[in-house]
Amino acid sequence: MSKIIIGTRGSELALWQAHFIKGQLENIGQEVELKIITTKGDAIQHLSFDKIEGKGFFTKELEDALLSGEIDLAVHSMKDLPTTQPEGLRIAAISYRDLPEDWLIIKKDSMESGRVLKLKAAPVVGSSSARRKAQILSIRPDAEIKDIRGNVPTRLEKLRKGDYDAILLAGAGLNRLKIDLSEFEVLKFSPREFVPAPAQGVLALQIRHEDKLLYQLLRNLHNSDVVQCTNVERKVLQLFQGGCHLPLGVYCERDDQGYFHVWAAKADAWNAPLKRVQMSSSTHAGLAEKVYKALLVADSE
Repeated sequence: MSKIIIGTRGSELALWQAHFIKGQLENIGQEVELKIITTKGDAIQHLSFDKIEGKGFFTKELEDALLSGEIDLAVHSMKDLPTTQPEGLRIAAISYRDLPEDWLIIKKDSMESGRVLKLKAAPVVGSSSARRKAQILSIRPDAEIKDIRGNVPTRLEKLRKGDYDAILLAGAGLNRLKIDLSEFEVLKFSPREFVPAPAQGVLALQIRHEDKLLYQLLRNLHNSDVVQCTNVERKVLQLFQGGCHLPLGVYCERDDQGYFHVWAAKADAWNAPLKRVQMSSSTHAGLAEKVYKALLVADSE
């Protein structure tokens, strides 16, 4: 087919993601061009996600560019993508899953041995994610949570300057960018304990519904094993009618025997008590609904 125009945000991580998909397409003989598009989430840097109205903070402008024909393909972090697709668009493929977990990056002079997470008393922890805030407070209720925005290098620089004692970041982004973190202490959480956002670590490739040729082409890049688990995670999010601002973590993995295991953590607000659910099943069918109901029961207790 003719040249494919990929739309992407302009951050270092978003560009890594777009270049990764560009390389995969070029490997199968396609000509590809990148087009940078600024989203609402990029433009509004002074507010945390729960204070920005609506959903799709990092996706809507890319979706608008798809619908107008300005671009042919949008590469998203799947965790940023609303669970309901706009009319005329669809997800054609999803990537492999990079590290799903969150990492706590700690300034070394803010460490104190013998304390939980090796953090000193009353630490200032940076995050603008309601999910991360709720979970870190469940572990260290004495923490002072301070919003932090900006791309990954910007956040690390704020930590370096001493604005924070520690910050929370997605392991996938740090791994993909190969950032040297040797000056910090890095705690890598288990996704079963510090539960990530639904589909964290996965890229989603979004196109116009009518582009059947591009759809067939992108199926060569699709990871069908990954989608079984991300479907469960995102279905729980959809049942709660949530977006980036919802304090909800859901993580699903499949073991060697084919059983699905789900860990979920939800709070009513970032500073509210955390409810946890763990569930296993021989099938992914109906599993998200069971997790959702179990979290509702936990809500009422």
